[in-house]
Amino acid sequence: MTHLVNDPRTFAADVLTGFARAHADRVREVPGGVVRVAPAPPGKVAVVLGGGSGHYPAFAGWVGEGMADGVVCGNIFASPSADQAVTVVRAADRGAGVLLGFGNYAGDQLQFGQAAKELRADGIDVRMVTVTDDLASATEPEQRRGIAGDLIVFKIAGAAAAAGADLDDVERVATRANARTRTIGIALAGCTLPGQDEPLFTIPAGRIALGLGIHGEPGLSTEDLGSASEVADDLVARILAEAPEDADRVAVLVNGLGATTHEELFAVYGRVADRLTAAGLVIVAPEVGEQVTSLDMAGLSLTATFLDPELERYWTAPADTPAFRRGRPGPLRADPAPAAHPAVATLTPASSATAVAPGTEDSRRATEQVLRTAAAIAVALTEHEEELGRLDAVAGDGDHGQGMVLGIGGAVRAAEQAHLAGAGLGDVLDAAGRAWSNAAGGTSGALWGAALRAAGAEVGNERAPDGAGLARAVDRAVTAAADLGGAREGDKTVIDAAVPFAAHLRSAVGQGSAVPAAWASAANAAEEAARGTAALTARLGRARTHGERARGHADPGAISFALVVGTVAQSSTVSAEES
Repeated sequence: MTHLVNDPRTFAADVLTGFARAHADRVREVPGGVVRVAPAPPGKVAVVLGGGSGHYPAFAGWVGEGMADGVVCGNIFASPSADQAVTVVRAADRGAGVLLGFGNYAGDQLQFGQAAKELRADGIDVRMVTVTDDLASATEPEQRRGIAGDLIVFKIAGAAAAAGADLDDVERVATRANARTRTIGIALAGCTLPGQDEPLFTIPAGRIALGLGIHGEPGLSTEDLGSASEVADDLVARILAEAPEDADRVAVLVNGLGATTHEELFAVYGRVADRLTAAGLVIVAPEVGEQVTSLDMAGLSLTATFLDPELERYWTAPADTPAFRRGRPGPLRADPAPAAHPAVATLTPASSATAVAPGTEDSRRATEQVLRTAAAIAVALTEHEEELGRLDAVAGDGDHGQGMVLGIGGAVRAAEQAHLAGAGLGDVLDAAGRAWSNAAGGTSGALWGAALRAAGAEVGNERAPDGAGLARAVDRAVTAAADLGGAREGDKTVIDAAVPFAAHLRSAVGQGSAVPAAWASAANAAEEAARGTAALTARLGRARTHGERARGHADPGAISFALVVGTVAQSSTVSAEES
């Protein structure tokens, strides 16, 4: 387990600050992540990577010459927010466009997608490449997770950018590298989140979990633990089964997951090298060590990228980062004064700079009611944090409870600040949505952020919503979340509780029910629907990979939604002129 922790909720931030200070000759901390301390030359394509923390050296350890220009760092196993990504990209941009690289996870897709949309609107050409190397996670390559293949794909992309390739070519090279990269891994023991006493999953003695995820997800199956050579044989066979027909040269990574010794990794690599050579492949610049970890997980993964001459040239090109160096490193640089990077020094997350328009007296009275309700929601989510985390650990990474607590905490603080600034209800909800997304990150952060902002846009700042207006705001919020995440009823997500809630609220209000009674009835429908997700098989998100494992367990997002709307009902402070 992780022993040396201050506050588990600030662990990722504490780690990032310490990392930046330890490597002040190479990186500088900015809101949301780190960038190169000495910016690349103007006119160079910027490569910006990102994802949740807990995987060091991925991703901050790869910032430097020949690799990344910046990295966006989310909370432990949670994607960073869109605002964080925007901030880091603006700090790293050198005027030639930006390649955003990340693993294929729903939260990263949502948050980085929103960031790219905002940056493009500002005139910055942004392309996104997602790594999909995990053979075990799906049959269709485009649906696979991104795991240790991140290292090779992003090293190749960074080298192309460093060589002066334009954005089209950097995107093309990264996409090709990903298409020719395969990874398969095993876990020997689960990892433990900071502040927790138990691992996210356990493995019986003498067994291994095949097809692990790097966010603490359990393996897809368990098998007997063999010798180092037997493990290597199995992993190589699975890789070779998907080798391209033209494969003859290969980049190889034997990657430790956090608690497996380098000696064990080398023992496995020796057999891997024999098997690949026997298959007629030439191994090029192999790497053995920890590059994409999962906190204290025991286990390893094997990655192979089947090279062509262009990919090989970029794979073997020099790089100088805190955790990955190749070729002759450049001289260390003294930490320049902040004045050398004025853009970095003045950057702040977008949410903190959001302007508000004065709200009417009616709208501000409604805001006061919403703030009291939000405080009650924060208490309820905190009380259920561990329960939601345990439920999420069945087929996910176990951080849903923490994410919801972080999200509501950020939302409450931002809403209070906006209210003090004179904002009406619409702008308060907008500020709360932005802050929820920033504080929580991940899929739930993106969805709740989008929902609150959509509701704010509907209610506006002129008057308190009546029953019909409240129902319209809820409909708009649910639609925004569904559209952003691409989920529909039956996918085993928060939408399975949100859609029935909105429908019942709309119907009850339309039939003349007072708002408190209509909301309470709709909350009961949401709770029933949330519990009913136990019978479903997940079709989206991280739980999709472990869909059958999650049968019999309700979806944590649906349960937390029901908890939120149920708390609103219990507080009896729904804002409505008809109540």
